[in-house]
Amino acid sequence: IWKAIVMAIVLFDNRERAGLYPLTTNKAVADLRIGILRIKEWWLRKTNLRPYVATTPALQILYSPIPEGEHIWIDASIVPDDALVQRILKLQSGHCLVDAFGLVAGKTAQRNWDYASNDIGNFPNQQKVDTVKRLQYPWEIFQWNDKAIREDFQLLTHRRKSQPLSDTNRIQQYSAIFVEEGARVEYAMLNATQGPIYIGKNAVIQEGAMIFGPVAIGTHAMVKMGATVYGATTIGPWCVAGGEIKNVVMMGYSNKGHHGYLGDSVVGEWCNFGAGTSNSNVKNTAETVTLWHEATQSWKPVGQKCGLIMGDYSRTAINSSINTGSVIGISSNLFGAGLLPRVIPDFTWGDGQERYRLDKAIEAIGNWKKMKGQSISPAEIAVLQHIFEQQA
Repeated sequence: IWKAIVMAIVLFDNRERAGLYPLTTNKAVADLRIGILRIKEWWLRKTNLRPYVATTPALQILYSPIPEGEHIWIDASIVPDDALVQRILKLQSGHCLVDAFGLVAGKTAQRNWDYASNDIGNFPNQQKVDTVKRLQYPWEIFQWNDKAIREDFQLLTHRRKSQPLSDTNRIQQYSAIFVEEGARVEYAMLNATQGPIYIGKNAVIQEGAMIFGPVAIGTHAMVKMGATVYGATTIGPWCVAGGEIKNVVMMGYSNKGHHGYLGDSVVGEWCNFGAGTSNSNVKNTAETVTLWHEATQSWKPVGQKCGLIMGDYSRTAINSSINTGSVIGISSNLFGAGLLPRVIPDFTWGDGQERYRLDKAIEAIGNWKKMKGQSISPAEIAVLQHIFEQQA
């Protein structure tokens, strides 16, 4: 039993969480992955305190109730350095850290307060800090992934010994490669001269795969024969990776198992790319790529390279062509000739002209989960039903 007197941390969603659409449509910010770890996993590793999640009322059913007692509340979107983490852990009761945006972290016994609006009325003692780095836009996940992989690699491997790699592999910079227990790697090419390579528990790197760091391969993930994966890429837990993948974060449980290119992109959980699906990540004119920002209903400049941001549970048919700077919402089943539209709403069927039936969408999600030994929970179904009805 988790006693009330044991302090925990609570990772809360701030008022700008919608800016991370479609990645946060059906989950809290703390569940996003950047580098090797989810945000909530990173905080657990850094603090040894159990992380709870505070998000919107519609999504709160996905998370454990926050227990009674005094806890440290932390904006889940912040990307802190070690010095800021230490300042947060040393907060006294009723004290908080505030920057130009609002609340960074505070220590309180209150559970029902307006954390989303950065309400600092709970905290009689406020300390100013310099403006803190926050995850505000979904494309920042792949743009910041290089640094995040390197930092997570140090966090996870400090004072630990890697499992050995067999001599069937071709290896460069062995010292920057870490292999967890149960992973199988044979006849692969691993080059860590430009960044570390992390291979998670029970992951499989098949023959002929070529991996150029920084790259993270999650627990039970598979990199298929002849795949080309190069930095800065995260293949999350239980993902399947094939073809050519570059500077991509696949959150978990998603499949890109066949030939085709995926670059400068973020892919949610339980997604699937049909054979031959490719995305463009650079405009033919080499101009700045813009991406649709749902929260502000505007196009935002991203940089010279951006492929797609794809929400959970979405799938493409074989030989789908994804345009530069595309946003694909959650639970969409996509097919059609030519380039897919650059903005595809949640629950889309086909090329954007029809809406996916909710019962069919949930049935398909359940089928995909069964393939990896899981099932869709009543809470997940309730969340999807709420989103579907709100958008009707």
